[in-house]
Amino acid sequence: MRFALLLFILVPIIEMTVLIQVGSEIGSLATVGLVFLTAIVGVSLIRKQGLETSLKAQEKMSRGELPASEVAEGVMLLFAGLCLLIPGFVTDAIGGLLLIPVLRKLFAAGLVVKLMSSVMARGTQWRTRGHYESTHEGEIIEGEYANEDNDLIDKK
Repeated sequence: MRFALLLFILVPIIEMTVLIQVGSEIGSLATVGLVFLTAIVGVSLIRKQGLETSLKAQEKMSRGELPASEVAEGVMLLFAGLCLLIPGFVTDAIGGLLLIPVLRKLFAAGLVVKLMSSVMARGTQWRTRGHYESTHEGEIIEGEYANEDNDLIDKK
């Protein structure tokens, strides 16, 4: 939480400082024009790359594969879009870096690994409402089950 608060305070200060410095070098109108230009170009690139990522994810799902990397890339594209829409050159640079497919895939792979390790660490904490035990080669598997076929037959 402290990190988010620090970012919330530091990012606008850094952006204003850079905008003032760039504006003093090239002029205020050119600076505003560049900010709008980066937003427009960024959004159009994100739309194109987002559509490509979505199509890749649909292909994987149709083959029965989990599109984890495509979902992570989609999150990266969403973050890139947010960075490009925030007025300023520092966030535009971050958003621009995430538009480079090689870097985005690298960051997405790191995100997938982090999420998967988090899920695996919490995997033993799942709770069940009922209780069922089965042994298979010395392992105890606990869980809940319902036989819906018998329920449908009983209702007829």
